[in-house]
Amino acid sequence: MHKPILVIFLYVLACAHLQADAAVWQPSPGHVQEPIWPAAVPDAMPNPKPESVGPPAGREWWPRANDVSRPTMTVYAAKGRNTGVAVVVFPGGGYQFLAMDLEGTEICDWLTSRGITCVLLKYRVPDSGPTMKNGRTFYPKVQTALQDAQRTLGLMRQHAAEWHVDPHKVGVIGFSAGGHLAAAVSTHFAQRTYPPVDAADELSCRPDFAIVIYPGHLWTPGTTLSLRPDIRVRADTPPTFLLHAEDDNVDDVKHSLTYYVELKKVGVPTEMHLYAQGGHAFGLRPTKLPIGRWPALVEQWLHTIGVLSSPQEN
Repeated sequence: MHKPILVIFLYVLACAHLQADAAVWQPSPGHVQEPIWPAAVPDAMPNPKPESVGPPAGREWWPRANDVSRPTMTVYAAKGRNTGVAVVVFPGGGYQFLAMDLEGTEICDWLTSRGITCVLLKYRVPDSGPTMKNGRTFYPKVQTALQDAQRTLGLMRQHAAEWHVDPHKVGVIGFSAGGHLAAAVSTHFAQRTYPPVDAADELSCRPDFAIVIYPGHLWTPGTTLSLRPDIRVRADTPPTFLLHAEDDNVDDVKHSLTYYVELKKVGVPTEMHLYAQGGHAFGLRPTKLPIGRWPALVEQWLHTIGVLSSPQEN
């Protein structure tokens, strides 16, 4: 190949590669997302749409991941004094997309600043968990987001020494649909929902604690406070923190109330905070409302359940 033609070819190839990368959500510089499945993804969707970034035209800009068929995890190392605590972060998005900054990277920035290692999970969407259509709930044949969550918790424990994490202090935090996923993995850990792949799947996928923020898909509409059938609370469900605004017009506060009642029935240590105002999908964004102080409540709760210790205790 002649040199000028070769240069043009390499330039076009490089441009194509950059465009392909731009179409897929990427973490900030210094962080690398890795596939959670070493080979074939279980129960993969046939002929999936290519992954993209950004909302539908005309909607508020959120860096969100759409049509995720190859789930990944991105590790955010603890900053300052490493507490040994780790949290897997589940962004929300109604199991249709993932709010990767609002309920992902911004959450990791907060937690890592407190000495907590984070793994941001880009789980499969859409059709990977329950969805609402015309007032009815539809469940996919396989809840593949739950598979991704179980797999990631096993990987966290497999890499605990490498990432300077205590394998007995690995929790989850989820928002909206991610809150449902946090509840799902908190109640489905006795066995994997997919055939084991490697040694990571031999390790526990039970979270040691769960932080569930404005969750959906937990309350059965039309009932007083009945839990949906895919969530089966058991006595060894991990300690849980719940937060919700009463004026949430996307996911009714009854989702948190229902989960709280079921957790208390079987004696699971649970703390719930309800606020009159806050709406939905507020994440860590600045607000003058009292609900904006929720991160301090989470940190205090982690001390209360013995996950975080004060420097004097170390």
